Amino acid sequence: MSRVCELTGKGPMSGNNVSHANNKTKRRFLPNLNDVTLGSEALDRSFKLRISAAALRSVDHRGGLDAFLAKAKDEELSSKALKIKKEIAKAQAEA
Repeated sequence: MSRVCELTGKGPMSGNNVSHANNKTKRRFLPNLNDVTLGSEALDRSFKLRISAAALRSVDHRGGLDAFLAKAKDEELSSKALKIKKEIAKAQAEA
């Protein structure tokens, strides 16, 4: 399982551990990923996603999964999230 957020595309970053003596050793900064279940109002379904804590806050701020995916860029989304986005767009077009 890759360490990449399914909604924002946020992945591991690299940097340095810096000691008191200013010695630098390579390290990785991993995203804070959580397994969550988000509900879609348009589809009246729930989806299990592995997203970062920051993405979860963004979903709440934008007003839910449907609104977040409507504004999200296709390049950042995982294939699973892109499929959900297309289903939601199709359901909203029919309604």
